[in-house]
Amino acid sequence: MHDHHREALAAVLADVREDSAFEACILTGSVARGWARPDSDLDVVLLATDEAYERRRETWDLQYYREDVCDRVGVYADGKIVDRAFLEAVAERGSEPARAAFLEASVEYAVDPSVPDLLERIPVYPEGERTDRIETFYAQFQAYRWFLDEAADREDPYLRSYAATQLALFGARLLLAADSTLFPYHKWLSRTLAEVPTPEGTLERMEHLVEEPTPATADAFAEPIEAFREWETPDAGWPVRFMVDREWQWRRGDPALEEL
Repeated sequence: MHDHHREALAAVLADVREDSAFEACILTGSVARGWARPDSDLDVVLLATDEAYERRRETWDLQYYREDVCDRVGVYADGKIVDRAFLEAVAERGSEPARAAFLEASVEYAVDPSVPDLLERIPVYPEGERTDRIETFYAQFQAYRWFLDEAADREDPYLRSYAATQLALFGARLLLAADSTLFPYHKWLSRTLAEVPTPEGTLERMEHLVEEPTPATADAFAEPIEAFREWETPDAGWPVRFMVDREWQWRRGDPALEEL
């Protein structure tokens, strides 16, 4: 952690300790994970009492933001204000990005000694759902490879761009799921993918696919992933699984696949 990030954290903790509405301060984000650049902001999650959270929720006052936290120009503190029910919900049924937001997070202040134990339950891969997720991601992976061929035939630049990014996303998600690694959402996808086992050159081929979306770059990206391991595939075939998981997802009220 850079010295100015320590200074910023000390300023946040001083605010939290002086305000009885807050019960804990959790350091998250790039600073917590050791990925911070000198100009990175400081991310925190502030745990409010139930009463304070409800008051804030009524007025949408759910962000902590302060610019004057250190002497480094452009570095600020940005925090989400939550209640205990939120943390318990993430631990019980949180999406992968919601769980990944707490990877290597640290409790910097807590009134309730049970907060660290609760935090430990959050950034955990849902192993019981891994096979089902791989089947879902495999169907999406195959569908968007097909869509990219369609885009080329139709000479449709929008479909071409969209299909390429979706193919990249679900190829990456297959590889993350194979390693039981949480999807960190898009900002940190490439960084996280670089830390798990993948076919050699995956990141370079993914960048090439997104920059030049063609059937050829799609094949170059997809074929090594297909050969990487024996993937669990949907019994009904990828078109039916794509239909149920993507086109009919709204019927179940589930989160979008990008949020799963």
